[in-house]
Amino acid sequence: MSKSANPPAERAGKDLYEAPDYYLLDELLTDEHKLIRATARDWVKKEVSPIIEDYAQRAEFPKYLIKGLADIGAFGPTIPVEYGGAGLDYTAYGILMQEIERGDSGIRSTASVQGSLVMYPIYAYGSEEQRKKYLPKLASGEMMGCFGLTEPDHGSNPGGMVTNIKDNGSHYILNGAKMWISNAPFADIAVVWAKDEAGKIRGMVVERGMDGFSTPETHNKWSLRASATGELVFDNVQIPKENVFPEISGLKGPLGCLNQARYGIAWGALGAAMDCYDTALRYSKERIQFGKPIGGFQLQQKKLAEMVTEITKGQLLVWRLGMLKSENRATAEQISMAKRNSVEIALDIARNARQMLGGMGITGEYSIMRHMMNLESVVTYEGTHDIHLLITGMDVTGLNAFK
Repeated sequence: MSKSANPPAERAGKDLYEAPDYYLLDELLTDEHKLIRATARDWVKKEVSPIIEDYAQRAEFPKYLIKGLADIGAFGPTIPVEYGGAGLDYTAYGILMQEIERGDSGIRSTASVQGSLVMYPIYAYGSEEQRKKYLPKLASGEMMGCFGLTEPDHGSNPGGMVTNIKDNGSHYILNGAKMWISNAPFADIAVVWAKDEAGKIRGMVVERGMDGFSTPETHNKWSLRASATGELVFDNVQIPKENVFPEISGLKGPLGCLNQARYGIAWGALGAAMDCYDTALRYSKERIQFGKPIGGFQLQQKKLAEMVTEITKGQLLVWRLGMLKSENRATAEQISMAKRNSVEIALDIARNARQMLGGMGITGEYSIMRHMMNLESVVTYEGTHDIHLLITGMDVTGLNAFK
């Protein structure tokens, strides 16, 4: 049998990724953007691709990758240099998330949480003392964080949270629990949202080691298996008043963080889609059936043509969103649309790519099934598919379907 007739033996396990750019969108990027992308892409090929299937199979997060993520600027790239960030624009941030999720959604989740859900609120809502204390160490990966908003009974409706803080004079007393928290099992700090005695939502930094604070790990996941997920449990935890964000109150605080994270997901999920498409395209040229490559059959070409069309539309959407975000003009509703669109097309592409690979598509020899399982989490977290549809619906009609 010729080599080309047996792609699983020759190609599987090798990262041969080439990004699709059907509309020559590279011409819209700066030299700095391309350099950032090349650095991240090379790092993923060298450090993530060779080990990620094994870690996913073992349901273990490769903690040693944290230093590499910091080195490529994945932790808080838009945070100003004076606080340890890179001071980059939002297109650069999106490109980083795209390249990392091309490797694995779980690894991108780790970076997203650190930058968008931990560093961003400390920078945007924290005191100057909090910024100086935490941000440089978070940017370098010396310190890792997590974000506590979702509760066992309150996901899409975070305003219903029951986690609470009570003023005890010199400090606050925190009680409650959060779940589905990425990075929780190993995080050094947690940005936590809780209701005060007036019913207003307040944000604060909870440090590992505080009495009554624990982070049990979540096991038996079929998705994001190479990402560490856990709970945050607060049993009369004493929170110093200097750990509470001084100004922000209400849902505006956590929702502002989610906008940052959703923006990163919009780019990231596209990276997973591009990896699945590239894998399927390569396979279609090498897998021989009925005397020719399967890419020569009409139905397979239909799948590939639809994949690259949706990817191209998604690329244009997130590029424009990045420009608006850097100009501080992107609305929450625009970010919501991009997040939903990218994850939806990524799931469709992953499922069609899996079919094109036949039985090989369900094995760890290729990345597609892992991407597909991961995306089943991405389509739910940071706002579910249906919630984002309703956000767009409310924006265009002016009518609230949530109540």
